[in-house]
Amino acid sequence: MMLEVAESLMSDADELPRIPLLSVEQMNDDQRRVYDQVVSGPRGQMIGPLRAAIHSPELAKLWSAFGEHLRFRTTLPLQLTELAILVTGRRWTSQVEWWAHSRIAAEAGVSLSNIEAIRDLRSPVFKEREHFEIYEFARLLQQDGQVPPELYRSVQDRWETRGVVELTAVIGYYTMVAMTLNAHLIPVPTGAPPLARVPSLVTLSPARLELD
Repeated sequence: MMLEVAESLMSDADELPRIPLLSVEQMNDDQRRVYDQVVSGPRGQMIGPLRAAIHSPELAKLWSAFGEHLRFRTTLPLQLTELAILVTGRRWTSQVEWWAHSRIAAEAGVSLSNIEAIRDLRSPVFKEREHFEIYEFARLLQQDGQVPPELYRSVQDRWETRGVVELTAVIGYYTMVAMTLNAHLIPVPTGAPPLARVPSLVTLSPARLELD
């Protein structure tokens, strides 16, 4: 696995989920219709929070559509969307969210050194100002509940009003995802490297910007 962690780190991976995780054969007709829509769409599979949401088919249907829009149809590049998701997943120490999106972020071009820094609660170092701004926007919004005016204006100037609205929605949506995964103890696949467990929300380190 590309992101290795010390063997001493603990995770919730060995704890049983708190709700039934339905197989396709166990789903009723409404659940099966939502499942078929999900697996035939851009996700290609039903994992993570939808395994909980499927117990409420209408919720799962709306959840899936909202998530697909934020993942695949915003004005932000996928690399920056995934960076914001990583910050959110680490803030909440959401094992499944981190497991899924650390891989996607790497494939989208987020550097392994910065993925590892976020994982280990160190300061990531960005050479692109737009990456620095997205990280700090996501970090500060979740830690302080606010975004400083200068940072907000910078993101808005770069990505326009639609972009800053969509970025905020991505952070909010993946906070809901993290809460769902954590509350119900949705398991990560066997052998997935865990995030270090903490007793509360973690404090992420501020980023550094190193322009050439």
